[in-house]
Amino acid sequence: MTPDPYDPVALLSMLVKCPSITPQEGGALDGLQQVLETMGFNCSRLAFMDTDTPDVDNLFARFGTGTPHLCFAGHTDVVPPGNPEDWRHPPFGAAIDDGHLYGRGASDMKGGIACFVAAFRRFIGTHEDNFAGSISLLITGDEEGPAINGTKKVLQWMAENGHTPDHCIVGEPTSVDTLGDTIKIGRRGSINGHLVVNGVQGHVAYPQRAQNPIALMVRILDRLTSEQLDRGNQHFQPSNLEITSIDTDNPATNVIPSRTEAQFNIRYNDMHSGETLAKHISTICQETAGSLKENVQLSFSQSGDSFLTKPDAFVDAVSAAISAITGREPELSTSGGTSDARFITHYCPVLEFGAIAENIHGIDERANIENLEILARIYQTMLDQYFKDSIQHQQ
Repeated sequence: MTPDPYDPVALLSMLVKCPSITPQEGGALDGLQQVLETMGFNCSRLAFMDTDTPDVDNLFARFGTGTPHLCFAGHTDVVPPGNPEDWRHPPFGAAIDDGHLYGRGASDMKGGIACFVAAFRRFIGTHEDNFAGSISLLITGDEEGPAINGTKKVLQWMAENGHTPDHCIVGEPTSVDTLGDTIKIGRRGSINGHLVVNGVQGHVAYPQRAQNPIALMVRILDRLTSEQLDRGNQHFQPSNLEITSIDTDNPATNVIPSRTEAQFNIRYNDMHSGETLAKHISTICQETAGSLKENVQLSFSQSGDSFLTKPDAFVDAVSAAISAITGREPELSTSGGTSDARFITHYCPVLEFGAIAENIHGIDERANIENLEILARIYQTMLDQYFKDSIQHQQ
């Protein structure tokens, strides 16, 4: 039975009951497509694949063909729930208790999708006769996974088929303490480093016959963590480098190991790029190693570069919609981890706004029922604000 598209709680219940653990579709996209098609959306299911990654099913849906074109982006895939016995309610049961709907993905981010769909249904119910723009949804099943066969490839398909939007809102749960307190207008970049130091194995009692790689590793890591990369700027906090693992794979207490390796991650602002940081870190490692620089190997993998959507009329319209419903002025933030907005920024201005992150990725993830209705009203007001000129022109 198709849920009432006006009701975000009914829509979220349908989505939560689908066990769409990455990369499984789990019925979530099927159910969402059925709802959207009854509302007049033209839907395209986009399955993508790549070497050494699982195939992923995605959904693109568009209502209207005119401009401006606003896209809502999100994901129906979720992380595993862990031990179901640890949950207050079954992780895919969508139980309602104490004013909350419980289930994996309720907050991150099936709740955002449900609220936007309800908002659109209400908006178009009012403006269908004089709506000249277009609204689309980009829904991936690969945000919580490798992010290879999801949003990035859907965006390429959209560009090739004339669907590039003018602006995009990502419905991630950005609110921190109170619904509407935070909009993400950018994100720091993320780059991972893998450092290997080779030595010569030997007995700890005869260090002159060995070469301990740990000593050099410690010196390099000490320098990397002691140096301040920057002080931040108007929109971004300072960049930071964090060591995430150190390993010698050496269970013996009387053996100097032949090799040690470390992993680290840098979250960086728009004062750097992944390329400039890799070059900088490589220089530090080589200088610290000195005559032993041939013993050092360093490689990098990048999750995404930093980006910023500078405050403008688009950001102002979203802020005004939040203020109109909640009475509060949202903070414009770039904090937190990465999201699929890092791909969207290459095609159009993008910001992120959504629910409070209530125990996302944790046991008893949930969405506040009252806040779901408020979020749907905020999204509807955003649509009113965004399309007001084109609608007024048609009247």
